[in-house]
Amino acid sequence: MAIKPYHYELPLDFNQPSNRKAMESALREVKEQFGLSYPLLIGSERVDTEKKITSTNPAHPDQVVGFVSKAEASHIDQAIKEAWRAFDSWKKVPAADRARYLYKAAAIMRRKKLFLAAVEVYEAGKTWAEAEGDVNEAIDFMEYYGRQMERLGAPVPLTPLDDEDDQAFYVPIGVGAIIPPWNFPLAILTGMTTSAIVAGNCVILKPASATPVIAAHFVEIMHEAGLPYGVLNFVPGDGGTIGDYIVTHPLIRFISFTGSREVGLRINQLAAQVAPGQKWIKRVVAEMGGKDAIVVDETADLDKAAQDIVTSAFGFQGQKCSACSRAIIVDEVHDVLLKKIVERTKKLVVGDPDNFNSQMGPVIDPKAFEKVHSYIQWGKEHAHLETGGGTMDRDGYFIPPTIFSDVKPGSKLEQEEVFGPVLAVIRARNLLFQPLQRVHIQVVIGLIEQPNIRAGQNNLQQC
Repeated sequence: MAIKPYHYELPLDFNQPSNRKAMESALREVKEQFGLSYPLLIGSERVDTEKKITSTNPAHPDQVVGFVSKAEASHIDQAIKEAWRAFDSWKKVPAADRARYLYKAAAIMRRKKLFLAAVEVYEAGKTWAEAEGDVNEAIDFMEYYGRQMERLGAPVPLTPLDDEDDQAFYVPIGVGAIIPPWNFPLAILTGMTTSAIVAGNCVILKPASATPVIAAHFVEIMHEAGLPYGVLNFVPGDGGTIGDYIVTHPLIRFISFTGSREVGLRINQLAAQVAPGQKWIKRVVAEMGGKDAIVVDETADLDKAAQDIVTSAFGFQGQKCSACSRAIIVDEVHDVLLKKIVERTKKLVVGDPDNFNSQMGPVIDPKAFEKVHSYIQWGKEHAHLETGGGTMDRDGYFIPPTIFSDVKPGSKLEQEEVFGPVLAVIRARNLLFQPLQRVHIQVVIGLIEQPNIRAGQNNLQQC
């Protein structure tokens, strides 16, 4: 049977009154559910623990979005045991049948799109467009990975040899750990989790502690789609308490991680050590930070370049590994383009993300707030502040969009990932200028940012 063509999820136009009204209704629905509790899921058992993760609204930290049960080492042991038990039967399910679970979950997620987006508005501080784009991306992951698994489920073509009957095919490898980030709390979580599941593996999911409520809703959707219990086990908890325990556990076969470079390198190092009772070499997939740049020369459309730089640098408060953290501009157009960038930045509306008119919300938590301000303070002492750089009279973690010029190549602000609304503008003599040759430019290509490429919310298309 032919595999149905893949079509990406189209973004909604919130300028349409009907869509705006529906989103406002979803926001009210989510707000009515503030303070609910969400248990662990281990096998078929929902476990309510005494210790909780308190998920709050970064725009109003006194608002509790939800209380999520916190796993400890004993829960991890039980979750891994249940996952291996489920693996005995799940690995035998035909690839096309496993894909159908993803298609069902995608259909459910599509029906609940605005509710899920509203959860992200309150829990992650995303604006309407960013939140809805994240849900679209999660749907895309399931639709895409389901089709890929149907393709990969067929035998691998081989060159026939005389007197031999050779076969090659892909097989699942067992139980793995999924450790996703908070900045794309549904999309990347969904992609990491469902790609492992549809390949025939079973997983334990430890969501980011900043965004566990949206993760709990994802788990419910997967089981509403009929996913057998034990295939997906939900174990939120403190990274310092259970993170190392998961990574070093002898029965974990693979780890999928998205997050900071520091944590990713630690995971890679720990996973390389063979624990007592471990049978296999662990696989590690680690997607870590970035320090992306948009390079502009004298042939560019400067108005478009300015708009794209601002959109990329300050979309979701710059809290993306794909955010334009550096604008490298050749001398001939540097001053003109810098002026255009600053003018557009000053027009951005910073406010509560549940307000349709807001274009920027808060950073995720107090730790991020302090970190970003430390870079801003450094920039004030070592570069030229063009705009922003101050504080805002709000009770949330709001930071105005900030631009520094005269940033020196090789300096802290030019090299280190800020992960906040701070743009470093660097002057280059031309495209062969020596400091430019030292610049590391990362271009992220793939499905992870796909919906936002369509919505123009990041810098992948500009790079």
